Amino acid sequence: MREWHITSGDWETLGAACSAIRKVVFIEEQNVPQAEEWDGRDPQCLHFLLHVDDRPVGTARLLPDGHIGRVAILEEVRGQGLGLHLMEATLVAAREAGHHAVHLDAQTYAIPFYERLGFTAHGDEFLDANIPHYHMSLHFQ
Repeated sequence: MREWHITSGDWETLGAACSAIRKVVFIEEQNVPQAEEWDGRDPQCLHFLLHVDDRPVGTARLLPDGHIGRVAILEEVRGQGLGLHLMEATLVAAREAGHHAVHLDAQTYAIPFYERLGFTAHGDEFLDANIPHYHMSLHFQ
């Protein structure tokens, strides 16, 4: 396994690198419309940037209301457990911010990934950017 680390910060500091990853994963790979990806909420979020060998390869964001979103890992490093590290860092930050629970909207194929972290799916399947999703929540003990 190569060297990895995670940094967190505001949009001004991490936005360029986070944007580049999200553009590849969501806009190019998954055909999410740009207007939906760039929702205007990034400046109010805490952002996370995963580096492997000092190269940005993953990102996530934590909104002030405890929602986690825009979790993305570049294809060439998927399947190595790095997404779990990224989510764990996000969960630690959410707890430190005083959240008693966190919520996210998971693409249906990713539900087992989030369940491994303790999230539970609820409600009905819905489409977001024409991709099937479920609401998921994790309540901290």
